Amino acid sequence: MPRRIAGPPFRRSLRVLVGFAAWSAYSAPVVAAAEQPEVVEFPSADRQRTELSGYLYRPAGPGPFPAVIALHGCGGLFAPGSRERLSPRHDDWAERLVRQGYVVFFPDSFGPRGVRSVCKIRPRPVTLGRRARDIQGAIAWLARRSFVDPDRLALLGWSHGATSVMNFAGKRSVRDADVRLAVAFYPGCQRFFDDPKWRPKIPLTILIGADDDWTPAEPCRRLAQRFPRKITLVEYPGAVHGFDAPDQRVRLVKGLAFTASGTGEAHTGTEPEARREAIRAVKLQLGEAFGRD
Repeated sequence: MPRRIAGPPFRRSLRVLVGFAAWSAYSAPVVAAAEQPEVVEFPSADRQRTELSGYLYRPAGPGPFPAVIALHGCGGLFAPGSRERLSPRHDDWAERLVRQGYVVFFPDSFGPRGVRSVCKIRPRPVTLGRRARDIQGAIAWLARRSFVDPDRLALLGWSHGATSVMNFAGKRSVRDADVRLAVAFYPGCQRFFDDPKWRPKIPLTILIGADDDWTPAEPCRRLAQRFPRKITLVEYPGAVHGFDAPDQRVRLVKGLAFTASGTGEAHTGTEPEARREAIRAVKLQLGEAFGRD
């Protein structure tokens, strides 16, 4: 079973559960998962105003719907060997979230900048700061769409994308939109723990494996203990990096630019129980953030 290390508990009162169920029932008649994303262009908020591609999944119907901006990890957005098909993790999460009535938007921070992966590159050519500005650009683009409710936005990220989400959470300065929640899967927390000026400005949930040897859990534990009112940390025993991916065997990856041990080696792969519990946790957290009073 997962352990909640710090932070406010998931609120499971009758009022919240009934409210979420009522909201789901309200949305159900118009919700159907999009099979293929729409590819759109939007400008990053970086200094170059880099034109990025965004992969947009949306429920059927006019909306407006709450939206989730999802940030890929260091390996990029796409399946191995493909420049068009999203990875199984991203595709799986998109289908789940659309079926729950959310618009899902995946910015591609790498392809338009001529980068395919940064997992084994040091220094990394696409920084956390630039990706935080990609989030700003995505928010601005979504806020102008009639099918999106700009007052109900959330962020979701994995690994390098999760660390980028945390970078954004400490700098939030977006007008005309309300980011209600950030969810970070196995981010690198050490840099934020070491920075006395960093503090989360939006509610943040961190989901991490207790056995993660790529981005270890301990710095996230200490960070969550520092900000117990803002950060909820859920730790999954026996899980390593990438535990929420569908059907990926646990394997040792070598040649990584940054790992806990400094050897460049770390494990990644699915942990079935952790995956199930994390899917449930994200559903609960988004339901609470977007639930109707």
